[in-house]
Amino acid sequence: WYSQNKYEGYTFWYSRAYLFSPYGWSYWGMMACNVLSPQIFWFRKMRRNIFVTFFMSVIVNIGMWFERFVIIVTSLYRDYLPSSWSVYYSPTIWEVGFYLGTFGLFFTCFFLFAKYFPVIAIAEIKYVLKTTGEGYKGKMDKIETQELEKFVHEQAHH
Repeated sequence: WYSQNKYEGYTFWYSRAYLFSPYGWSYWGMMACNVLSPQIFWFRKMRRNIFVTFFMSVIVNIGMWFERFVIIVTSLYRDYLPSSWSVYYSPTIWEVGFYLGTFGLFFTCFFLFAKYFPVIAIAEIKYVLKTTGEGYKGKMDKIETQELEKFVHEQAHH
């Protein structure tokens, strides 16, 4: 389409841009998610709304997956060999395995990280130790042995 090559233009138009082509829905889904939906950010009120910003980030992320789908699937489904002119792409067991393997590798690395490095913030641990440690218990023992009226009087006049 950029080169003005009529064969390349036909391939782009038929496999991607034409809405009623076999994968036209994916191309126009990509364009809607990545080009049209971010136009809402021209309005200041929408840019400042956290919910809208989060929602649009999810939409753009979906659009990026559409882009990967468009790049890979539409370039593979229609080859120049007549033997490979089936209309729809279906993943093989190996492609499904690679897809699931990426999730497995990610979660393995994530759980190993969580096992060897603390997931809880150190500041929270320090706070808990300050309020439950031996020094805290010593202070609480003094307060708990006081008479109620004396404790209330001291706290009211601080």
